[in-house]
Amino acid sequence: MASSLTCTGVIWAFLSFLCAATSCVGFFMPYWLWGSQLGKPVSFGTFRRCSYPVHDESRQMMVMVEECGRYASFQGIPSAEWRICTIVTGLGCGLLLLVALTALMGCCVSELISRTVGRVAGGIQFLGEVQFYLAIKTLFDFSVASLVITLLENPPSPEL
Repeated sequence: MASSLTCTGVIWAFLSFLCAATSCVGFFMPYWLWGSQLGKPVSFGTFRRCSYPVHDESRQMMVMVEECGRYASFQGIPSAEWRICTIVTGLGCGLLLLVALTALMGCCVSELISRTVGRVAGGIQFLGEVQFYLAIKTLFDFSVASLVITLLENPPSPEL
């Protein structure tokens, strides 16, 4: 099997693939944030959630749906920041997969990856990583800000 990569390039290709696969699994899993609501444990990610409240028309009250699923529509994602995070994280994962799969193909095909293509792929991979981590940081910042605002508006009652 001919390769256009050096030994270092082959290691980079496999590590890139592992990084891309891990990032994509993290993107698709709904376990980014954990908490509780209505006495039930809940978790959610950028576009999926587990155990979420819905309004039961027959009983005229909120009930917890204890299953995992995605939001019904893009507009169903809780906030504009959350939607931006979903788009940016998805783009980052897509770029990482593109570079990783190209690098893996370079392990099997001779003269597929030249020095210039390797440098461009490294730049694209860097951009994908930056997008992914900026999206996570933005999501975290908005979550912390939301928590602080909620605590300021509704301070916990002091225990005696």
